[in-house]
Amino acid sequence: MNLDRAYLMYSHYLTFEKGLTEVTMADYQSDFKMFKKYFPDYKDTTDLKNTDINDFSYLMSLDGLKGTSIARRITFLKNFYLFLECEHFCMNLIDDTEPIKKEKRLPIYLNKEEISKLLNEPDIKNKSELREKAMMEVMYSCGLRVSELINLTMKQVNATEKLITVVGKGKKERSIPIRDEALYFLSLYIDEARNKQEIVDKSYIFLNNRGKKITRQYYFMALQKYAKRCGITKSIHPHSLRHSFATHLLENGADLRVVQELLGHTNIETTQIYTHLTEEKIVNSFDEVWNKNKK
Repeated sequence: MNLDRAYLMYSHYLTFEKGLTEVTMADYQSDFKMFKKYFPDYKDTTDLKNTDINDFSYLMSLDGLKGTSIARRITFLKNFYLFLECEHFCMNLIDDTEPIKKEKRLPIYLNKEEISKLLNEPDIKNKSELREKAMMEVMYSCGLRVSELINLTMKQVNATEKLITVVGKGKKERSIPIRDEALYFLSLYIDEARNKQEIVDKSYIFLNNRGKKITRQYYFMALQKYAKRCGITKSIHPHSLRHSFATHLLENGADLRVVQELLGHTNIETTQIYTHLTEEKIVNSFDEVWNKNKK
């Protein structure tokens, strides 16, 4: 069923069976429009997925929405999905295993094999995929936040010194080394794709096909596309590359304070969560060896 038609049926149900006020219905209409903004490719109820609720929450948090606003819109989406299930338009949209929001979870990251598969998935002969390849390489190489990546300007890249300078949270400036491979694909994208298209937002590096700055929502969808294509089953987000960057540095013996500076964390406690990831890997490796020896 067409998604707009499904929402119309839901709004009729709320108005005529639940008796909701016009003010509440206006809020729901706004929530539905925001959902469509974040998922522009969704046209039919068959496009909906049981990961949408978590993804919707994550994308809103990236845009800096307040927790109360996010909670209200998530409630709307859950109720809309429950309605679709009750009416048998869709099935299994609500994940019963969804963790309690207050539970503190370790960040999702990719191991080195998964990172390699993801970074090698784009076809660099395609200009759009070359752009996305460059974005993934830069984000993983430098551990950037999504906002820092999409707002990256030409002036922030020093190819001679192999440094990228960004202004993160709290207007804190930091310079991060960029790997040769990432710098190569960034330069290739600029020369072969970006500089050969019509440009509207001239200061930004990563531009869409209309010459405007790439949105975080577009990058989110692109990353999931490549993850699916190369067989990665983890529910990853753009920040999964940042998490992978930090985890791999610590696994290779980097000092925690150095990782803190590279990530732009104000407090060392924020960085320490990555030590849990590396400790978890050590325990899993120990258990694996121990179990093999028992056989």
